[in-house]
Amino acid sequence: MDVVLDLLKWPLLACTVLPVLLVYFGLHVVRREIIFVDLALAQVATLGICLCVMLGHDAREPHTWLWSAGFTVAGALLFTLTRADGPQRVPQEALIGIVYVVAAAASILLLSRSSAGKEELQAILVGDVVNVKWDQVWKAGALYAVVAVVHALCRRQFFLLSFEPARAKAEGLNVRAWDFLFYALFGLVVTSFVEIGGVLLVFSFLIVPAVCANLLARSFTAMLLTGWAVAALSSATGIWVSYKADLPTGAAIVCTLGAALVLVAVWAKLRPPVKPAPPA
Repeated sequence: MDVVLDLLKWPLLACTVLPVLLVYFGLHVVRREIIFVDLALAQVATLGICLCVMLGHDAREPHTWLWSAGFTVAGALLFTLTRADGPQRVPQEALIGIVYVVAAAASILLLSRSSAGKEELQAILVGDVVNVKWDQVWKAGALYAVVAVVHALCRRQFFLLSFEPARAKAEGLNVRAWDFLFYALFGLVVTSFVEIGGVLLVFSFLIVPAVCANLLARSFTAMLLTGWAVAALSSATGIWVSYKADLPTGAAIVCTLGAALVLVAVWAKLRPPVKPAPPA
């Protein structure tokens, strides 16, 4: 048991503590109704990694992360500039989907020039969370702590943008500037976790717990705690199942999160619907 705990302690820590901030961002994304923005930003971050891999660099090198973060910030700027203040003929979600598809295709093209292209692509998509190291966890944790402090200091502005956009505009808030800061911080968080868990796990941690929380809770604090509990329990279960059955860990956690969503949806159907209220 001690050997198992020593083997799995960092993956468990990465998948139970770090998703707290991912769930927080997921609640904002669900309320903004731009569900696939996280997947698009994760894929844009991946594009930066793939470029470095194609040029012969290791995906774990520090400058590879910087390239990935730079691509993500560029994506954040694009999504900020394309957000409309009123009705629009083409919804932003369509643009987000296009960015995702083009970034995914470009990643495949870049990795086709790498000798280990197929293996690298699989590692980026599914991740290798079971082999995560302590330095990856604490570096991501330090970044998350900084982002959390910024969001705590600017809580009112970010919540107005996500939950009361009309009020934010009426109060004269610089919507585009605050939107860019939101997306840039969001992109940095996504970039750091792509390195740990891959694109699919990032998307699952962001959306599935947030959807479960909206089905089960009312206040934002309750939704955050509920979402984190779903993420933590699903992660622990997925990691244990993957270890016992010798399955890919990232994929096992994603499937466990999917199963958790099904159970929560069934439970929600058995009681009166819960409509989450915006924070005070």
